[in-house]
Amino acid sequence: MDIGKSLAELGTLDRTTLLERWQSAFGHVAPRHIRSEMIQRTLGWHVQVQAYGGLDGEMRRKLRRISPGLKLATGTRLIRVWQGVSHQVTVLDTGFAYEGKTWRSLSAIARAITGTSWNGKVFFGVIA
Repeated sequence: MDIGKSLAELGTLDRTTLLERWQSAFGHVAPRHIRSEMIQRTLGWHVQVQAYGGLDGEMRRKLRRISPGLKLATGTRLIRVWQGVSHQVTVLDTGFAYEGKTWRSLSAIARAITGTSWNGKVFFGVIA
């Protein structure tokens, strides 16, 4: 696989094709209001992970150490597919919105979705 060619090709694709590629790569539809540029970037990341692998455990730990106070911007949407169902959370100034309710933590939402205890940031992919 020519990674450079694959990445360059993403910049030439129309939105419909990008959405099809997203579905193929991640197994679910892209978020409804995601910009084409973000789809291209995310698919580009996915191509590179497939070719070279993701971050190893040591690098993830280093990144966590240097940015332990990761703050999610208000309005950020987190999406997680769990057992074939897509769950969307919106970051608020005072917590998180999920299914019409305001929650104090991502962990509480993850527990409601799965029925088991989870680190919410890990469950939603904010940290690895």
